Amino acid sequence: MEDKRPPFRKISKTTPHLGPSMRVLKAIHSAAVPDEMTAEDLEKQRRSQELLGNLVAPMSGLDWETFQLDSMPAAWMRLKRPHRRLHAILYCHGGGYTSGNLGYSKVLASKLTNVTGYDVLTFEYRLAPEHTFPAAIEDAERAWDHLMHLGYGARDVVVAGDSAGGNLALVLCHRLKAQGRMLPSALLLMSPWTDMTASGDSYTTLADVDPMLTPEYISAVTRAYAPNMDLTDPMLSPLFGDFDGFPPTLIQVGSHEILNSDSIRLKEAMDKAGVSCHLEVWKDMWHVFQMFPSKKASAAMEQMGRFLLELL
Repeated sequence: MEDKRPPFRKISKTTPHLGPSMRVLKAIHSAAVPDEMTAEDLEKQRRSQELLGNLVAPMSGLDWETFQLDSMPAAWMRLKRPHRRLHAILYCHGGGYTSGNLGYSKVLASKLTNVTGYDVLTFEYRLAPEHTFPAAIEDAERAWDHLMHLGYGARDVVVAGDSAGGNLALVLCHRLKAQGRMLPSALLLMSPWTDMTASGDSYTTLADVDPMLTPEYISAVTRAYAPNMDLTDPMLSPLFGDFDGFPPTLIQVGSHEILNSDSIRLKEAMDKAGVSCHLEVWKDMWHVFQMFPSKKASAAMEQMGRFLLELL
């Protein structure tokens, strides 16, 4: 059957505030959109993310231990110095569900470890279009179960995620709740993708100022991950789920990104459910700016550390 879906297309935009080192990081970000979603283009993008992520992650004073979790690649990021291991972070990487890997995970995993002192577990979930929904959430649940088997209680674990990883973190909580299981102690969400229907205002109002994402990219990766599915399903668009009983949540989003309304509406939904939710909208920042080597990125990461320190 002929595929009549439009290919990925690049949109030329002016990218503010990006110096040479930041442009390198932009190249590894999930918004590096290929002209078409061919197997060759995706493989090239994924290899670039692995290589450059390994090059730019701030690894001073940290250990990176890779292992196989039931055939799924996974890794621990830990402080080298002696530290208490009462808590852990389960980190879900972004990449539109079509890219991202352990090397890509290194950048934010290392920053999370540095600002919290917690051991961070990250994992390489199966990617679309080779593996569509629900492959990624099944892999996230495997990673969660691994932490439980190691002896962590649910309240000892923080779940973090950026972009599609923020979507995955929220969906994991919806899934655990539906199973009657305990939820994590907190959520850390960076530019979370919460609405696959793309119904928020910012998808159009901020399209011309977002230096990282385009509506076309969002549409393409949505079709790759959830072809012909009901995008209002909370397992795809967690914004439309029931947040009663969800853990305290910190959301950080840039003012210059098309997913801005995804965060604002998530905050509103959590407030209605009585969830303790703090939203930070960072002025003039773009999608997952925390990954970049900038003062605002460092300040945002430090806010996460303070959030957990006050909470736990």
